[in-house]
Amino acid sequence: MKKPHLIDSLFQVLVSEGGSDLHLGEGEYPKFRKNGDIQPIPGTEVLTHDSISNLLQEICPPQYWQKYLKTGDLDFAYEMDEDSRFRCNYHKHLNGFGAIFRLIPNRIKTIDELGVPKILETFGDIRSGLVLVTGPTGSGKSTTLAAIMDYINNKYSKHIITIEEPIEFVHKNKKSVLTQREVPTETASFATGLKSALREDCDVILVGEMRDLETISLALTAAETGVLVFGTLHTNNARKTIDRIIDAFPADQQELVRTMLSTSLRGVVAQLLFKRADGKGRLAINEILISNPAVSSIIREGATYKLNDVLKTGRADGMQLMDDGIEFYLKQNIISGTEAYMKSIDKQRFAHVAGGGKH
Repeated sequence: MKKPHLIDSLFQVLVSEGGSDLHLGEGEYPKFRKNGDIQPIPGTEVLTHDSISNLLQEICPPQYWQKYLKTGDLDFAYEMDEDSRFRCNYHKHLNGFGAIFRLIPNRIKTIDELGVPKILETFGDIRSGLVLVTGPTGSGKSTTLAAIMDYINNKYSKHIITIEEPIEFVHKNKKSVLTQREVPTETASFATGLKSALREDCDVILVGEMRDLETISLALTAAETGVLVFGTLHTNNARKTIDRIIDAFPADQQELVRTMLSTSLRGVVAQLLFKRADGKGRLAINEILISNPAVSSIIREGATYKLNDVLKTGRADGMQLMDDGIEFYLKQNIISGTEAYMKSIDKQRFAHVAGGGKH
């Protein structure tokens, strides 16, 4: 049995209280996030430079610690015990050292258990193409993607390669074989990992973040050559996602990219997390675009402003506008008017409930 670390006592509070994130900052009290709100941990003291250094350095491999001191940023994963794994982000701020730890559930939830639309499973049934799962940091993208990977793992005999920074959910081989690679320890970058994956007889690739031109370009190429590629972006609806992909390329390449994307894109799942009105946790709401001939021609034309019409008319096929999803839960009083207004795309639509009123 390994010796406990100093920070484990704070992690134990997070786990026992049902929190999602631990926040540490030099000159501040340790805090944790529960149901979307940040609160101090009772009985703790303000973190000095020495105390936070001791907490952070103890769980961090020496070469990572040197990188953090040099660059001011670090991402890795830490396992306290077999039930508790954390995504760690170290950073520097105005007052000194800081860190945020996200608790990663040890069991991968199914699509049904997450309460997200069942149609998301069908993306796991596709043979090739590009599926984009998007949303801001902390919106549950990794959790939703893990559920889709687990669905494939349970149903198909495929080779799945994941390229992540860091690895959050650890998958066991079921029907499929999973190869999980972490940036930068097992592969130098997302782009390098993607290049290698194309030579490793894979059927499915999960790219943890499509943040640069080279990664986006390689993901599109892989999707065109018969691999099913899942990627993430920090956008909050389908239209912005498609625009972001195309705008990543120089102007003289954008027409070609629109053509590539029009043939390889299979769908976009945008996700936002909302506080429940009863205070009992949070709820994921999705915008879902499923590619069809109308979507393909809109992408080719560069007329993404027309996508909202397709999302409205595609309801029977499982498509959903983010604001329609928000309205559905608002009408049932599962989320508040304020929460609906703050996270909606079309603010005018929810202006009358912005004060927290019911629909």
